[in-house]
Amino acid sequence: MLSVSQTVERRATRATFPNMKHSTKKRLALLILIVGLPLYAASCLYAISLWTDAFGRPNLWVELVIYVVLGLVWALPFRSVFRGVGQPGPGEPPIDKR
Repeated sequence: MLSVSQTVERRATRATFPNMKHSTKKRLALLILIVGLPLYAASCLYAISLWTDAFGRPNLWVELVIYVVLGLVWALPFRSVFRGVGQPGPGEPPIDKR
């Protein structure tokens, strides 16, 4: 039976980008968070403003559901990039949790 750390490590290595170095994966995740996420948020706000101009503002609960769904949808394509980024890379010393 695998321990929790072995399971996490095994899941972290089963990514869509198996040939990518851990440091490259960290840089790509940082680029996505710093550049991609604000661009996605701005484009979502623009799309919703177009919707409100054309059809009027939706009910408060509908608007809340739209924002929650849009807030979760951005991460789905990038799950494999973010998986295992917080873990130490191969050959790096383990993180000291004091």
